[in-house]
Amino acid sequence: MRRLLLALALALLAAAVALPAAAEELRGLIDALGRGTFADREKAIAALAGSGEPAAAPVIEALGAGNLYVRTGDGAVLLARGSALVDPLTNAAAGSVSDSGIERIRVNNRLRRAIDAALGSLTLLSPDPATRLEAAAAVFKSRDPGALPTLEKALAAETNPEVAAALGEARAAALLFSDASEAEKLEAVKVIRARGDREALSLLGMVAAQGPGPVADAASSGVRAIERVLAVWEAGQNVWYGLSLGSVLLLAAIGLAITFGVMGVINMAHGEMVMLGAYTTFVVQEAIRSTAPWLFDASLLVALPLAFLVAGAVGIAIERGIIRFLYGRPLETLLATWGLSLILQQGVRSIFGPTNREVGAPSWMSGWFEIGHLTITHNRLWIIAFALLVFAGLSLVLRRTSFGLQMRAVVQNRNMASAMGIRTPWIDALTFGLGSSIAGIAGVALSQIDNVSPNLGQGYIIDSFMVVVFGGVGNLWGTLFGAAALGIVNKFLEPYAGAVLGKILVLVFIIIFIQKRPRGLFALKGRAVEA
Repeated sequence: MRRLLLALALALLAAAVALPAAAEELRGLIDALGRGTFADREKAIAALAGSGEPAAAPVIEALGAGNLYVRTGDGAVLLARGSALVDPLTNAAAGSVSDSGIERIRVNNRLRRAIDAALGSLTLLSPDPATRLEAAAAVFKSRDPGALPTLEKALAAETNPEVAAALGEARAAALLFSDASEAEKLEAVKVIRARGDREALSLLGMVAAQGPGPVADAASSGVRAIERVLAVWEAGQNVWYGLSLGSVLLLAAIGLAITFGVMGVINMAHGEMVMLGAYTTFVVQEAIRSTAPWLFDASLLVALPLAFLVAGAVGIAIERGIIRFLYGRPLETLLATWGLSLILQQGVRSIFGPTNREVGAPSWMSGWFEIGHLTITHNRLWIIAFALLVFAGLSLVLRRTSFGLQMRAVVQNRNMASAMGIRTPWIDALTFGLGSSIAGIAGVALSQIDNVSPNLGQGYIIDSFMVVVFGGVGNLWGTLFGAAALGIVNKFLEPYAGAVLGKILVLVFIIIFIQKRPRGLFALKGRAVEA
């Protein structure tokens, strides 16, 4: 029993002596950050990170943030909290940053990389998987060979497959820039090659540039393989961007396809219906912000029916007040609707002002995710889904309702439809109103990806006409195909020709195409007795 008590006493005594010694050693490592050149500070950062002490991470973070100071009198390194200085180990007050003899410890870009690597190695053993994943990513970017011992320890203890893969990639990156054997580096090249993203491509490119040898040759082969894979993914990304643009064009053009197809009216004010829908969204969001901010996520659901009604009412008023007197006179119709578009733009400027208006995105439309190397944003995904839903709903109306039946009868043969008792003037008015309504709800969607301003509709009117003419006037499936095709072609041309020249090339193509097929890809068929 006495021996047991004696051993316990000796252990307590050893611990009591070791604690101050460890604290003094850590303090010496911290104070080393304030001495010497940038190279000396880089070594001090590595030594401090290698200590594995929990108190090291806040000090290194403060150094990267510019909140670490040195007292020139005794060389003590102090941590800034606001304008006050504290001891980094005891948190005891140590003066102010404005005191004499206090200097900020400066860092350069090389030191910032060392700081990132040090923080990564310090958090590789964190109990939180997300923190370990971030740490592995930081070490991968820094490629610091000094983190290898910690990486090996973390890999041995890791149970999460995703984190283990990230740690393995970070270890491979560090091995490639260490004095590891050739066999280890060749294995590391395989790991980086399997990762297959642009960061891996950049890293293998640096290894390949180091000189001839088996490792450099393997890295060069990896670069070529990754470039081939990324080219396929880039083509897929362009297709996604094209479909996204195509959904926007579909929303803007689908109402025009109905109006133009039924009545043959060249409506240059169609873009302003889109604008009215966007401003309706703005008004709804402002009302919700001021009265019921907790309903903001539902603001678009409130704005959709209101935009449908507002744009539809304006469209019917235009048809009843102007368009019905100009049937059969396309030039006068074009000039009248162009003048009307200017009036609507100026009216909006007078009410809301000429500057862009802020329309916020609900939380469910914010953010993004990745599929392989494809980046998918939530707002674009929702707009594509919304465009397809509008297309399906409109197709259902045209094929399953009496109004749709009468509309199709007027499209195929106006005189015969009138002889059968269909009130063609009212069909014209309701059709024009429906086309305008769809443009209005298109404005709700476009307010999430474009500036809400009086000129919003002008950016889509020409593209809308191109989609309608290319797909086939009055044909919804032609409009869908035309919007998708033109969107994808635009996105594939932009990297090579630029956005403006790309649009010009598309326009030239459509002009040539219309010379061969004047009625578009999917022309409507009918008796056309009135012709």
